[in-house]
Amino acid sequence: MNTSILNIRTEPDIKKEAESIYKELGMNMSTAVNIFLRQSIRCNGIPFELRLDEPSESTIEAIEEAESLLHNPKTPRYSSMKDLKAALEN
Repeated sequence: MNTSILNIRTEPDIKKEAESIYKELGMNMSTAVNIFLRQSIRCNGIPFELRLDEPSESTIEAIEEAESLLHNPKTPRYSSMKDLKAALEN
């Protein structure tokens, strides 16, 4: 089988931790990277979901408060920015 050399850069602690995991799984780094590459080809992209960090507790609370206000019939409604600005100034 023909092979090609692939050089990647990563932090030493990341490499060490990953090698430890792969060793427990019975493989080396090269095998793990090849599995990743083959899965990328199979799914035509990154073989796992990429997401941003979860929102903080204060962000979650703000979202919940906004949703509560949105569904509360007693929450004032404004039909224009002029009306909203007037309400804020009072």
